Amino acid sequence: MNRYPRDFRGHGPMPPDAAWPGGAKIAVSIVLNYEEGGENNLLHGDAGSEAFLSDIAGAAPWPGQRHWNMESIYDYGARAGFWRLHRLFTGRQVPVTVYGVATALARSPEQVAAMKAAGWEIASHGLKWVEHRDMPAEEERRQIAEAIRLHAEVVGEPPRGWYTGRCSMNTVQLTAETGQFDWISDTYDDDLPYWRQVGDRDQLVIPYTLEANDMRFATAPGYITGEQFFQYLKDSFDVLYAEGAAGAAKMFSIGLHCRLIGRPGKIAGLMRFLDYAQSHEGVWFPRRIDIADHWHKTHPPQRSDRPSALPRADFVARYGSIFEHSPWIADRAFDLELGPAHDSAAGLHNALTRIFRSASAEERLAVLRAHPDLAGKLAQARRLTAESTAEQASAALDALTDGERDRFTRLNTKYTAKHGFPFIIAVRDNTKASILAAFETRIAQDTETEFATACRQVERIAELRLKDLLP
Repeated sequence: MNRYPRDFRGHGPMPPDAAWPGGAKIAVSIVLNYEEGGENNLLHGDAGSEAFLSDIAGAAPWPGQRHWNMESIYDYGARAGFWRLHRLFTGRQVPVTVYGVATALARSPEQVAAMKAAGWEIASHGLKWVEHRDMPAEEERRQIAEAIRLHAEVVGEPPRGWYTGRCSMNTVQLTAETGQFDWISDTYDDDLPYWRQVGDRDQLVIPYTLEANDMRFATAPGYITGEQFFQYLKDSFDVLYAEGAAGAAKMFSIGLHCRLIGRPGKIAGLMRFLDYAQSHEGVWFPRRIDIADHWHKTHPPQRSDRPSALPRADFVARYGSIFEHSPWIADRAFDLELGPAHDSAAGLHNALTRIFRSASAEERLAVLRAHPDLAGKLAQARRLTAESTAEQASAALDALTDGERDRFTRLNTKYTAKHGFPFIIAVRDNTKASILAAFETRIAQDTETEFATACRQVERIAELRLKDLLP
C-alpha cells in the first residue's frame, strides 16, 4: 500500500466546539520548561557541553570539556529565574504545567517541592535534555521508561503528560505505546487537541508551540526585548480570543524557560501580557492535564474505518459504486498515495476523480453509459442501484404522472440519439422543473461540450454519494 502518513486535514474545515468550561473564549496554557541540570554536560556522562537555548551567541558544544559560562547560565534558571517565575504565577493564581526533565528534577528538590505546593502539573520532559534524532528506537524506549520511573521516584507520582522537545521521528509513537500518558505534546500542528490512533490505543495530543515561546530570545530571528515578546503574545491572544467570541474557541500555548524569561528584562513582557489577558472576560488558564481531562469528557475518541487504512478488497467493495457500475475507479485509486487527507469525503473524492479524469476517453464514456436514464425503464422496473434509486426519489422522479413520464422518455431518447450516452445530472442539486429545463438546454449543445458537462455531473454525483458516507 502506497500510503502517506502525514495528516494535513486535522479537524477539517469545521473544527469541533472546544466547549471550554464556563464558556471560555480561549484556553491559555502556560508551560514552564525545567531543564536546568538535565542538559549536556560531562558531569552527566555526556561527551561535551550544551549549546542550545542560551544567551551565548553562536554557542557550540565543547567536546570533552565543561563550559563554565553555559553552565552558569543554566544555573541562573534554577537559582533565580525559577523563583521569579514561581512568585509571578503563584501571586496571580495562574496555574502552570511544568515540562520537567527527570534528571533535572532529581537535582532540584526545593524547586520540585515548590511546584507541588503551588499545585502545578509536573509532566515529563524526558530523561535528559539532549537530542534524540539519531537515537535508536530501542534506546529511546529505554530512556522513556527510565524517565517515567525516575519522575515517579522524585515527584511522588508518575507523569500524566509528556513532551520530549528535541525528539526523533519515533518519539510520538513510542510515548503513546507506553499507555502511560493522558496527553503528549510533541507536535506543533493545531490550535486544538486531537486524538491519534496508535495501534489499539487512542492517544490524546495537545499540540505545543515554538513561536509563542521565549526560546526565540535565543534564536535568530527572535525577540530582543520583553516588549516584542509581549506584542507577539498579545497579537496571538487577540486573534484567538476573537475566534472564540465568534464560537470557535481555541487553545493558546505559551512556552517558557527559567533561564530565559526568568531574566528581569524579559519577564517584563510576560507580566504585561498577563495583565492584558487577565483583563478580559472568558479566559481560562488551565494546566495541560485540565485540558486533557476536559477533552476526554467532552470530545472522547470516535473510531471509524478510514478509507486509507482499508485493504484493497474492502476499499473497492465500499467505494466501488461511487462511480456508477465502475469499480475499476476505486481499484486504481487504491494505488494512489493515500493518507489521512483522503479519509474525508472531499479527500477521497479527489482521489477517485483523479482516476476518472486521467482515464481514456473510451473509459470515461463507458462510465457515462453505465448511468441509467432518468425515470427510465430501469427505474420503472426497480432495477436501479440503491444510490440511483435514492437520488431519483429525491427529486420525485419515482412519482411522475403519465404525462411527465412520457416527456422524460422522449427527452431521454432524443438526448441519447444525439450524444451517444444518457443524460446525467446531479439530481439532488435540482428539482423536477430544473432537470427538465437542463434537458432541453443540453440536448442542443454539441457532443464534445456535452461530454465534458456530463463528466462534471458524474463527479458531482460521486461527491454527494461520498458525503453520505464520510465526514
